[in-house]
Order: sequence, then C-alpha cells, then structure tokens
Amino acid sequence: MKRLYILLIAIVLGVKSYGFVKLPDILSSGMVLQRNTAVPIWGTALPGEDIKVTFGSQLHQTKADMSGNWKIFLDPLEASATGQTLLIQGINAIHLKDVVVGEVWLCAGQSNMQLVLPMTNKGDSVIASANYPMLHLFNVSRENSFGHTRGAIGTWEPCTPQSVKEFSAAGYYFGLGLEKQLKVPVGIINASFGGSQAEAWTPREYLRTPALQPCIDRDTMWASQRANVQVSYAKELEDWRAYAEKEKAAGRKPKEAPHQPEALRDYRPTSSIYNHMVQPLIPYQIKGVFWYQGENNEGRAEQYRSLLPAMIQSWRDKWGYELPFGIIQLPNYRDKSQLPVDGAWSFLRDAQRRTSDSLAKTGLIVLIDAGEAHNIHPHNKQIVGERMLTWALGAVYGQNILPSGPRFIKATYSGKTVTVDFDQVGKGLKTVDGKLPQSFALAGADHKWYWGEAKIINTHQIRVTSKEVKKPIAVRYAFNNNPDDPNLTNDSNIPASPFRSDDWPGPTQGKR
Repeated sequence: MKRLYILLIAIVLGVKSYGFVKLPDILSSGMVLQRNTAVPIWGTALPGEDIKVTFGSQLHQTKADMSGNWKIFLDPLEASATGQTLLIQGINAIHLKDVVVGEVWLCAGQSNMQLVLPMTNKGDSVIASANYPMLHLFNVSRENSFGHTRGAIGTWEPCTPQSVKEFSAAGYYFGLGLEKQLKVPVGIINASFGGSQAEAWTPREYLRTPALQPCIDRDTMWASQRANVQVSYAKELEDWRAYAEKEKAAGRKPKEAPHQPEALRDYRPTSSIYNHMVQPLIPYQIKGVFWYQGENNEGRAEQYRSLLPAMIQSWRDKWGYELPFGIIQLPNYRDKSQLPVDGAWSFLRDAQRRTSDSLAKTGLIVLIDAGEAHNIHPHNKQIVGERMLTWALGAVYGQNILPSGPRFIKATYSGKTVTVDFDQVGKGLKTVDGKLPQSFALAGADHKWYWGEAKIINTHQIRVTSKEVKKPIAVRYAFNNNPDDPNLTNDSNIPASPFRSDDWPGPTQGKR
C-alpha cells in the first residue's frame, strides 16, 4: 500500500520518473571508497521512497526528497583489499560487488593527461605486464559524457592489460606507485579531454569577473555564428572529400581535412566539460586532484593567473572541502633560444607557479627537464607519474620526503648583485650536474634581459650578477620556452620551477 501511495504522489506532482532507486555511474561495482573519512553514497528514487544502505556492519537509512534525491554518509572506513558488497535498497535493490577501501585520486586535464600508454616510452611492454588487482581504474568517457554515444560515463575496472591501454599513462604510473608505497587499494579516476581550455572545466558562475567574463562573452558570439558556420563547414568538408578522392586516385596523400571551427566544438563553451565530465562525479569522496592542462590557454597565458585559481576554488566549493591540488606544470617545449626571451609558454608556466604559491594545499609538479622540443606530447609519462607521487607522499600524506624542488621566495637587490632566496631546499641548494647554476637572467630599468652569472652562497640563497646589467631590478630563472640548462635542484633531484621576480606585462597581456 505504501509503495502504491508513493507512486501516486509522484504522478500527481508531475515529478520526473526515476525508475525507482538509481545510482550515478561513478558508484558501481569494483569501486574504491576513500578511507578514513565519511563517504557519501547518493542517488535518485521515487519521491518519499525509503532507502537503506548496507556496507559491512554499517546500516544507514534515509528517505528520498520530493525531487527524488537522497544521500547518506558511510562512517569512516579502514583500508581493505577484501571486496565487499554495498547494498542499496528501496522499492528495488542494487548490489555493488567487489567494493574495496583505500585511496582515490582524480586525474584531469587535456591531452597530456589523456595520453595513453601505447603512445609513451615502452608503453606496449608496460601494458603487457599491467596486472595489478589493487589498482582500480575509472575512465570518464568523453563520447558518452557528451551524449555522442549512449552508455555509462565509465565503469570501475581492476588494472589489467586490457583496461589500462586506454587509460591515462601519467595517472597509471602515479596510481601504481601510490599502491606500492601505501600498500592499500588505489582508485584513479581519469577525466581528461584533449584540446580543452580551463574555462570549459569551470562552472560558469565562477567566471563572472572582469578578468574572466570575456570567456562567457565568447559563448554568446559562437552561439550567434553556429548556424552559418555549420553550413560553411559542411561545404568545406564536402569540397575536401572530393579533393581527397582525386588525390588518392592519383596516388598522392591528401592534405588534412579542415579543422572543426571553434563555434561547433561542444567542449569549448564555458563549463561544458565541467557539466558533462566533472559534475557527474561530485560528491564522490576523493583524496585529491592532479591537473595537467594549459597548452590550449597559452594564447591567454596571463589571464590564466585568474582562471586557474577560479577553477580550483570552484571544484573545492562543489566538493565541499579543500581538495589537495597538484598542478602539473608545462614542460620545456619548442626550440632553445640563445637569449632570454618573453614567450607565452613561459608566462603560462608562471601562472601555474603563482597559483601553487597563492592557494593552500596546492603543489607544483615541475617538468622543465622532461619535455621534447618538437613534441607537445612528450613520450616520457613515467617521470610525470613519479613526480606526482613524490608530491603526494610528501605534501598530502606527510611522509618525510621533499615534495618538490626548491621554491623561489624573494629577490633582494644591492648595487650590481641580486640575492635570490628559496625554501624547500632540503639539505641545501645544489645543481644536478655539479656545475654553477645556469639559466639565470637579469634586467635593469630598461627591461632588457641578459644572462647572469649565478653562484650558490649557502643552503638557501643564490647570488646573481651580470656584466651587462649595472643595476638589476628583476631576476628570472629558466624563463624561456625551452631553457638551455635549468640545473638548479635540491636533494630531491627534482628541478626548481622557472620563476620571475618581476610582474611586467607579457606577450598575452590584455588578451581575454
């Protein structure tokens, strides 16, 4: 009788039918629950439906609200590799099997986070031996998330050669390292989208500021152009197909097809990826986030100083706690320069560094020695995962290790000399090759940059001079797109981040 009453109420109120108890895709068999904290379990049901959730010795009960939403919290759990069943009961019952408890991390970003093992160094041999039942993977589907194909946005799977070959290589190396270090189950959620921009990962309400409103204004412009652009693009494709057939018939390789215009890319508008690939994960309890993105914001590098903090804050607000955030800094890229130069790539890296310095519980994973001059997708993702792991162990899990290389604190000027102070020096500053520190540059009031001569003078300071700069007022380190020899480190052997002491306008100043 009670169930009939609930059904009648739902029909009378015109409430959307939820098909009895349903769960979001992230809550599924094989998942990893975050240990040592309350864990939300949530879903939808008929309005007013009684819900019972059982896991181990825990039993929790609640009632769906008039919109059909419900949520309970499991009490904090200890790590366990023994799979258990999570039972959710309403009018129907859902059994989630092989649920374990351990550590859960979200890996997000664009193509360098998305890059899969077959496209990396020794990827095929790594895949062949990747049988790690304690490592669980959840790949957020770009196609399903945006509705291009039907199905779940992802499923939890144990790490096997089959499941890992389409997974984030950086995420895999980090997750495997974490499991081996902590000896508990580890769950890695991969939500990445090649070619994406940070504003697409950010809820729109966080972009309504003077610096970021132009991102929203672009949406309006694209929407107004979409119909005409669709017609012209269809004509371009038709012409290209005809051309390509002729080229192939003549034994020649045709040029690439025309790229899809910005106005037609559904992952470009503000909040689009957040809405489709991040929001469906919330409030799944996670330990922290790694963020590897920035390449497609290079043209607005200085705006990124406002955009990245806004995105991080939005995710923390939506999850409801101060998520640790590991920002993976862009690596060295493009040709080396013999002179200090202003490059947008360097300013994007600087925005990442400044964000990590200004926000609590954020860290910088420095890759200034791990890039490739002519490849925006470096093949070595093992070093990325290893440095992610080092930061997590030292900064998040409190292990007695240096989480990163030296960090720039301040510069002091006295005549011809600049003294640069660092923290996170460990046992003291050093260089990876035992030589004098390289890649330091100085500028005077004319804002012209010249290479400097640097020397470590104690555990945490470096002194820099330059014959060409009589009275320096600013110092930079490794601030080229692809610096020649960024050799400064500490006993972690992780390189110091590129930095600048100045706040002078860069090549993308004012671009919004």
